[in-house]
Amino acid sequence: MTSDPDKNMLAASPVPLSTVGVLLAGGFSRRFGPQNKLTQRLANGEMIGIHSAKTLIAALPVAIAVVRESDPDFTASLAALGYHVVLCHMQHAVMADSLKLGILTAQSAFPHMTGLVIALADMPYIQAKTIRQVAAGLARASIVQPVMQGQPGHPVAFASRLIPELLAIEGDQGAREVLRAHQADILQLECQDPGILKDIDTPADFG
Repeated sequence: MTSDPDKNMLAASPVPLSTVGVLLAGGFSRRFGPQNKLTQRLANGEMIGIHSAKTLIAALPVAIAVVRESDPDFTASLAALGYHVVLCHMQHAVMADSLKLGILTAQSAFPHMTGLVIALADMPYIQAKTIRQVAAGLARASIVQPVMQGQPGHPVAFASRLIPELLAIEGDQGAREVLRAHQADILQLECQDPGILKDIDTPADFG
C-alpha cells in the first residue's frame, strides 16, 4: 500500500470522462429511523442525499445513482442533476446488491468506462476536489482511496479491470473484500478533508 502526499499534482490532473461516478443511495437507513435519512435536511437546508449527489456530479459529470423505488421525488431530483438513475427494488436487500446494480448499469450505459468512483449518498461532507483527486489517481493505480491522519475513507476509485471482483462480492460489506485482496496495490491519497470519514447513520451524526 502506498501513500502520496502530493495532492496538488493530482488535483491538477484531468479526470477522464471515461471515469464514472456511482452514487449508492439505495440503502434502507435502518439505524436512522422510519424516515429516509437521505431526504433529511442539513444545516444549509439541503437534503443529505442531494448534497452528496451535487458534490459527486460536480467532480465527475458522468454518473450513476442507485436509489430505492419508494421515493419518486428524490429520484426525479437526481435525474434533474444529470444522473443516470437506476431503481433498487426490495429484493436488493444488502449493500452488495446495490453496488452490483450500479456497476452493471454503468457498464451498460457507458461501455467505454475505464474506471469508477464509488461514493455513498450518506456522506455529504466530502469535498469535490477530493473526489477529483481520487479519480485522477486511477492514472497511477488500480485502486485509489483518500486517507486523513492515517484513517482510510471514501470515496474509493477502482479501475475497470477489477469489476469482475466487485461483481462477485456478497453481503453488506460493500467493496471491502476487494480492498483486502489488493492491499498492496492501493494508492492512498493523504488529504485534509474530514468529510471522507463522516457518514450519517443516525440523527446524532448531524453537524
